[in-house]
Amino acid sequence: MRRVVITGIGAVTPLGLDAVATYRAACEGKCGIGPFTLPDRDDYPHPLKQKIAGQIRDFDPAAHISETDIALFDRSAQFNILAAREAVADAGITFDGELAERTAVITGTGIGGIESIDNNAWRVYFEQKPRVHPFSVPRTMPSASASHISMEFNIQGPAFTVSSACSSAAHAIGEAYTMVKSGRADAAVTGGTEAPLTLGSLVAWQALRVMSNTGCRPFSRDRNGMVLGEGAGIVVFEELEAAKRRGARIYAEVAGYGLSADAGDIVDPSPEGCARAVRQAVREAELNPETIGYINAHGTATVANDRTETAALKLALGDGARDIWISSTKSMHGHALGGTAAMEFVLAVQALANGVLPPTVNMAEPDPECDLRHVQNTAVEAKVDAVLSNSFAFGGLNAVLAVRRFA
Repeated sequence: MRRVVITGIGAVTPLGLDAVATYRAACEGKCGIGPFTLPDRDDYPHPLKQKIAGQIRDFDPAAHISETDIALFDRSAQFNILAAREAVADAGITFDGELAERTAVITGTGIGGIESIDNNAWRVYFEQKPRVHPFSVPRTMPSASASHISMEFNIQGPAFTVSSACSSAAHAIGEAYTMVKSGRADAAVTGGTEAPLTLGSLVAWQALRVMSNTGCRPFSRDRNGMVLGEGAGIVVFEELEAAKRRGARIYAEVAGYGLSADAGDIVDPSPEGCARAVRQAVREAELNPETIGYINAHGTATVANDRTETAALKLALGDGARDIWISSTKSMHGHALGGTAAMEFVLAVQALANGVLPPTVNMAEPDPECDLRHVQNTAVEAKVDAVLSNSFAFGGLNAVLAVRRFA
């Protein structure tokens, strides 16, 4: 088995339109959650109950994407291609010759081109129009982002999309790591995206009664629900020796990947199921609680998730779980469903590389049942040797990624 390293990162989030700006804003405790707008939906007769979201502002697709491509790209794909461009440029890599055939593109998304689906439904059912955009099918395909990345960079190896609810991007990243580690590929462009801030999506999430209108406060005593967000994160993985030969900058080494199914309830998570994924990642990475310095938590700010995740970490790591710094950056960028894990992974990698851990904001007082070592409201300077990034999805689909300092 080969060693896998991270040589490029990219992100488009409510905190910034690139990875560095996103990380800087997170470390400053800035919140990208606030009032949002739904263009061209003023005629909807039933006012939305949801008033806040992690919406990406000041984003002009025409400034980054050609007019021809905009016709083909759902908003989720627009985010993903920008994050991929940043990550590939950051890695300084070109995919040609044999490397083009030996590179994978694996992306994650929970629902794919829902903005395009929503627009079509509005046009057909509300406006009574007889036709929709001729590229509607390519825009709505969940796999569209993987295809656009492969075409943009001439990547001719395995290319596909993973959809496993809120763990989609984590599973995509983990499978890309497995491919490079096993020798199935020599490099990978991987991550995920989501743009779920549409009328239909928001009405559906309201029906679940898990949403907050006052802010996202993971692990807090006064938390009252999650807040939707949008965005994308992409990373470039390479086999270590190949990265060294071309003199690539190495952010960190991907060391472990754990995945499990609760096999229980469709919406109620299981501590035991989540713990199995944590144990697998830690075991594969040959880590112990003393060497894990930080965990970017799934931390959705729902009562069930936060207490379940706390219990799972104690089950998997024992008493040592209480000594590990933990935060949920969803408190700042919101929950971008299938794309969230990629955004969080990019933040976790930068926290490891830079020695500054982003906080959970809006935390006045931790829930006594979430008795871990929280990075509470203010970033912490700490040189850590390894980090975990947790994703625990509806349907009991769990994925945990372990990354360690490269040496």
